[in-house]
Amino acid sequence: MEHLFGLIGYPLSHSFSKKYFTHKFEKEGIQQARYELFELKNIEELPALFLQYPHLKGLNVTIPYKQQVMRFLDELDSSAKQVGAVNTIKFEAEGSHRTGYNTDYYGFKISLENWIGQAEAMKALVLGTGGASKAVKCALYNMDIPYQMVSRQDGEDAVSYAQLRESHSLTDFPIIINTTPLGMSPHTDTYPDLAYEQLTSQHFCYDLVYNPEQTAFMKRAAAQGAQVKNGLEMLHLQAEKSWEIWNS
Repeated sequence: MEHLFGLIGYPLSHSFSKKYFTHKFEKEGIQQARYELFELKNIEELPALFLQYPHLKGLNVTIPYKQQVMRFLDELDSSAKQVGAVNTIKFEAEGSHRTGYNTDYYGFKISLENWIGQAEAMKALVLGTGGASKAVKCALYNMDIPYQMVSRQDGEDAVSYAQLRESHSLTDFPIIINTTPLGMSPHTDTYPDLAYEQLTSQHFCYDLVYNPEQTAFMKRAAAQGAQVKNGLEMLHLQAEKSWEIWNS
C-alpha cells in the first residue's frame, strides 16, 4: 500500500516540502511513498480531506493553520503543547487517531545551537509575534536566552518598532531573529524597520525566511559586519524530524 504524506496551508506556491520529500524518497530508495500539497482556503475543509484520503500517514502544517488545526486533533505531543502550535500530524490506528507535534521548535533550536553554540549570556530580539514566533520563543526560553518581542504595534509582551528605536539600542541584543515574512519572495525588497547602523560584527542576525537565500534583512545586517543566517537549515531539520515522527 502506498504511504501518503502531505502539506496543508494557504497559499502553498512558496513551499519547498514536496520537492524536498520527493527527492528524499528517490535518494533513499523509499518506494510506495508520495508527498502532496493540499491547499486549503479554509481550515473547515480539513475533515473532508481526511475522508478523501483515509490512508494518510502524516501531514505537515504551514501558515495560516498551525494553531487552527489543533481542534481537529485527538492528542498533542509535549512539543505542541509547549509551543501552542502544530506543524506536524501523525496518523495512527488507520487514520482514526491524529497526534500533533511541533518540529519547528526542534529545527530552530538545533539550528541556532549549531550556529552560535552556548549563548546564555546573550539577549535576543524576536521580530514578529505571529505563529512562527511561538517556536522561536519556546526554544530561546529553554536555552536560557532572554528575549524581547517586537511587533508593528506594542502589546502586552511586545514593543513596537518605534519604541525599540526610542528606548533600546541594538547593541544590547546580540541575537536578532526575524520571524516575519518580510523579505520573502516575491516581496524581496521588504525588511524589518530596524536601526541597522547600530549593528556590529558581534551580532548574529537569523532570518527564518529561506527564499531568497539572502534577504534584504540579511544584506543590510551583513553590510554592517553582522553574521547572518537564513532559515534553510531549520527547514531541513524540522522536515527530518517530521519524517522521524511519522516512522516511529
